[in-house]
Amino acid sequence: MFRQKGNADNAGAVVNSRIQVKNQSESKGKTGHKSALGVLREYTEALLVALVLAFFIRSFVVQAFKIPSGSMLPTLQIGDHILVNKFLYGLRLPYPFEKSFVEWKQPSRGDVVVFIYPKDRSKDFIKRVVGIPGDSVEIRHKRVFINGEPVDDPHAVFADESREIPGPRDNMGPTVVPAHNLFVMGDNRDRSHDGRFWGFVDIEDVKGKAFLIYWSWDGQDRWVRWERLGSFIP
Repeated sequence: MFRQKGNADNAGAVVNSRIQVKNQSESKGKTGHKSALGVLREYTEALLVALVLAFFIRSFVVQAFKIPSGSMLPTLQIGDHILVNKFLYGLRLPYPFEKSFVEWKQPSRGDVVVFIYPKDRSKDFIKRVVGIPGDSVEIRHKRVFINGEPVDDPHAVFADESREIPGPRDNMGPTVVPAHNLFVMGDNRDRSHDGRFWGFVDIEDVKGKAFLIYWSWDGQDRWVRWERLGSFIP
């Protein structure tokens, strides 16, 4: 009798143990499931925050551009990847609006700026500011005059300084820059399609000032131009 009772008690103990193990397993499973959901939620939130920050920085602070042509040689070379400060002059509404809504500073002479090309607003151009609102800009035998005074421009280069061709490239009569506009030119003066040919840039269309080369490669000879990485744009 006692042995049978003991067996019954032991059997009950085994059953109870199995129930406890099952309950513990279910509890661990639920905890693990909740833990996995928590980790997934944390990663999702972090990703969303990163995307919002990236969008904000690109839209209002800094944007990257690649140089596709040689109009700014030797300052900027084909294959240079640059950063543009979009916050320096004010705040702009991002694409598709592309409009300035707060302005606290205007570009200065000598600034290298990225802007919407006036003749095709789907394209971005990069040039150097030569004339600001109210300036009288004139070109005599390739040399720039501002308000009747010759400009010492150390960044300007010429493919053939001794050769002149008819037209505004080498000789342009005095032209007054309208209010809230800029007159811009490429540093590679003989190989640049700039304000001499198509006029002025509305300051509202200026996206920002180029300030840093963060990557550069030519894809042919040496690939990476290590010496240009991290260079500030004069």
